Amino acid sequence: MEDLVFGRRYRATEKIGTGGMADVYMAVDDVLGRTVAIKVLHAHYATDPGFVARFRQEAQAAANLSHPNIVNIYDWGKDDDTYYIVMEYVRGTDLKALVQQKGPLDPYKAAEYCAQACGALSVAHGYDIIHRDIKPQNIVLTPDGAIKVMDFGIARAGNTTMTQTGSVLGTAHYVSPEQAQGRTLSPASDLYSLGVVLYELVTGELPFNGDTPVSVALKQVNEEAVPPRQIDPDLPPSIEAIIIRAMQKNPQDRYASAEEMRRDLTRVASGRVVEAPMASIGSRADETSVMPVIDAGSNSRVRPAARKKNPWPWIALVAGLLLVGLGAAAAFGLFDTTPKVVVPEVVGMTENEAIDALTAVELTIGQIDRTFSDEPSGTVLSQTPEQGVELEVQGEVELTISKGKELFAMPNFVGMTENNALEAVRDGGFLLDTLKREYNKDVPDGQVFKQEPTAGANVPTGSLVILYVSKGTELAKVPDVVDQKQGDAKTTLERAGFLVKVVDEASDTVKTGLVIRQTPDGGVSIEAGSQVTIVISTGSKKATVPDVIGKTESEAKATLTAAGFEVLVNYQTSPDDGIVLTQDPFAPFEAKFGSTVTIWVGKTPAP
Repeated sequence: MEDLVFGRRYRATEKIGTGGMADVYMAVDDVLGRTVAIKVLHAHYATDPGFVARFRQEAQAAANLSHPNIVNIYDWGKDDDTYYIVMEYVRGTDLKALVQQKGPLDPYKAAEYCAQACGALSVAHGYDIIHRDIKPQNIVLTPDGAIKVMDFGIARAGNTTMTQTGSVLGTAHYVSPEQAQGRTLSPASDLYSLGVVLYELVTGELPFNGDTPVSVALKQVNEEAVPPRQIDPDLPPSIEAIIIRAMQKNPQDRYASAEEMRRDLTRVASGRVVEAPMASIGSRADETSVMPVIDAGSNSRVRPAARKKNPWPWIALVAGLLLVGLGAAAAFGLFDTTPKVVVPEVVGMTENEAIDALTAVELTIGQIDRTFSDEPSGTVLSQTPEQGVELEVQGEVELTISKGKELFAMPNFVGMTENNALEAVRDGGFLLDTLKREYNKDVPDGQVFKQEPTAGANVPTGSLVILYVSKGTELAKVPDVVDQKQGDAKTTLERAGFLVKVVDEASDTVKTGLVIRQTPDGGVSIEAGSQVTIVISTGSKKATVPDVIGKTESEAKATLTAAGFEVLVNYQTSPDDGIVLTQDPFAPFEAKFGSTVTIWVGKTPAP
């Protein structure tokens, strides 16, 4: 696969998964030398400012979680427009794949696995972190039998209502009724989802299924699941009791905490009795029950018949009191026959959902006030009257609707010193997310050269800010490569981060192919990425001996000297006075540059 490196240290080696929100890679941390998993979010999420803000907050919160049954989050960051999370790499099989491969699991083993998952949820809930995407695909069984819950801090960052795209639609088989309706969630939502997981583990079937995610979600809200023991009569009743309690439609009827559910699961796994009420799915407290027969034998006594009394005075008294009561009731309007309806709860719904819910029970919308809040825009913050109050048909309900967070223009921190920028972030009502120090040769050391979000962006108060502070010019020490072979010297310099320029030069003292000298010298610290020049020996310099035979002595000397040779002159008796008769070496001959060429010049004998 092509080289993918995140944060200049996490080198992806293999793509191991993909999903609706992200791709997952196995990677090597080049700093610590350990294998990690990197979840790289899909590009379309990076363009959603609201998602990015939630992603950062949740990733930071989840990084604080530490528990043997939680997949650790080591790091997170952004490269260009790519957001990623670095987490513990876990070898094992997720519970969804395990059920698909082996069918229903041993109920006691399933209880043990879910008990470990409860341990992870208990820690997360203690940090006010709700997972929101508990499903068997997010629960991994390691080779040593330990359970690891993953994706804390990712599910919450995604969309959580049925009207938006996100992880809820993708996992509708496991969402709680309140999550399917887009209501505010509590830890009980995760316990419902874990109840669905346990249902599937012990029966091999999902409690609710359908053609579309929406149809499945509607069943989560409106229908009761088939009791697990109707699917498998051999299931222990205690397992069914836990599932039923965890899957109650009303969050108040479920386990009070993950720890309470964990204790029951641990009891089942060890063969003990659970504390969960042995109810059936859909049971009601007002169903007819059989009372024990009272024994009237030993303590009963026959009493004589009582003497009859005249009843009419009592009848007259009761009738009088009844007339007085009816008069008072009429005065207070208790005999009003105007049709009335009970006001439903619409707080937490979107504006359109609230209007539909009120209209459905024949109520009308009164005054609507809109105000800034931390809730998403369009969310109902309060209602008057409150849930449970009786109103006449077509009575008005007043609503207060969120306008979302009030937005402010992000100040410009670029160009400030680090200390001034940090002070400006606090004074502006923002929070520092990350302070990243990077080399930048164009910006002085200690000065901010980049920020996220950019200056002028409309963001809510309290938004997270990333500041990039210059570390100045990055310097690197030049390796000494003199006397090394050209290839070795070039590799050494390039690995140290330098550009290399090669120049050839003859040398009588340095072997061919070795570095004669370098510029700058070895051991000098210069700007990283600069150019280093190395001079490579081509061996001794050669020159071609020119042909000077037939030239005059002076012409021959000048020619040979210009070609780089020394000249030795010998004279020989000849009528060709002053003319070169022969030479050594002859031309054309490749001789060492600067070597001596001998010429013989004719000389006429004296008369």
